[in-house]
Amino acid sequence: MARLRRTPPEELDPEARALHDKITSGPRGRFMVDGEGGLTGPFNAMLLSPPLGDPLQELGAAIRYRSTLTGRARELAILVVAGHQDSAFERAAHEPIARELGFTEEQLQALRDGSPLTLADPAEAAVLRVARALVAEGDLDEEEYAVLGERELFELTTLVGYYSTLALQLRVFRV
Repeated sequence: MARLRRTPPEELDPEARALHDKITSGPRGRFMVDGEGGLTGPFNAMLLSPPLGDPLQELGAAIRYRSTLTGRARELAILVVAGHQDSAFERAAHEPIARELGFTEEQLQALRDGSPLTLADPAEAAVLRVARALVAEGDLDEEEYAVLGERELFELTTLVGYYSTLALQLRVFRV
């Protein structure tokens, strides 16, 4: 059972309302609103502290819409985190995107349960390897560190950290 009430926008204080409006006016907004205009998923909790929630959602937007990771690499890494953290919300939010990007049901199942997954694209295989090492060990050995460029590695570690934070919040708030 959810621990946080979804607050209709008209009941929010001005600071939380401004953040609500910022989130709902962006590209993710239409997917994250319930029938009464309240935010769903991790965004509802962000309203508890707009000074932290706003930069957090901005980081998520930068990861999703402004990083150099391909859509497939991004969704692959998100689903590695979702599988490792057993985050049902993140799986439900991102598996449809992954399907649109060509991931098969067998591949999605391997991401859910952490089973072996062979990817034809060497760049995607490198992202999978690194993302799985990050969630399992919280670090990379020299070989894992070397398989991606520094910018891609920075973006990937940021993505893994961000979605791990969301998974923790989703679990604690029972979303």
